[in-house]
Amino acid sequence: MFLVNKTFYRPSKEARQLAILDALSQDGQVSQKELGRRANLSGAMVNQYLRLMVEEGLVRYEPVNGKSFRYSLTESGEASRRAMFASFSSETVQIYTALKAAIQSRLAGLKARGFKKLALFGASETCEVVLQALRAAGGFEVVALVDNDPDKAGKTLGGHVISPPVALESLRPQAVVITSFGRQEEIYEQLAGLCRSNNVEIVRL
Repeated sequence: MFLVNKTFYRPSKEARQLAILDALSQDGQVSQKELGRRANLSGAMVNQYLRLMVEEGLVRYEPVNGKSFRYSLTESGEASRRAMFASFSSETVQIYTALKAAIQSRLAGLKARGFKKLALFGASETCEVVLQALRAAGGFEVVALVDNDPDKAGKTLGGHVISPPVALESLRPQAVVITSFGRQEEIYEQLAGLCRSNNVEIVRL
């Protein structure tokens, strides 16, 4: 597992410990540089975590040569890893559920006004969450899934074929939902003229 270090989700000590235990459970000779990358830690901090886990009886080590060591989880370490991973998975599902609920809330106004035929702009991981939220909400029809990347055209995402933006001119959705969080303003400007002339609403999440 790899941790993300973002403004709203910063790794805790427990999350970093889990990342190290998880990596060691797969490969006892994984480099400290790789451990640092997975746990968002410097080499010095990885050393500190490893020493602490050895002291706590979670990890054992043996020298391979004069410069490197092989690490492995003790029985207690493996039990700890499983318990921590269960908690991590539960929290991740809760975050995903909260995100889905937030998206549904943002789109509830469309349904109330009878806007049911939607196009989604931005074939990304976020789009998959939006599709799940729409299915859970019910009452919406996704008439198009479009993206600016020509390499995505013709591929499928969530059961929908990805089309270039020009498809919007013929499909005429009632609203276009921008599902690319990182490029919302850029995509909004791209859509503004087309949507204004066809009386299509643009929704930014």
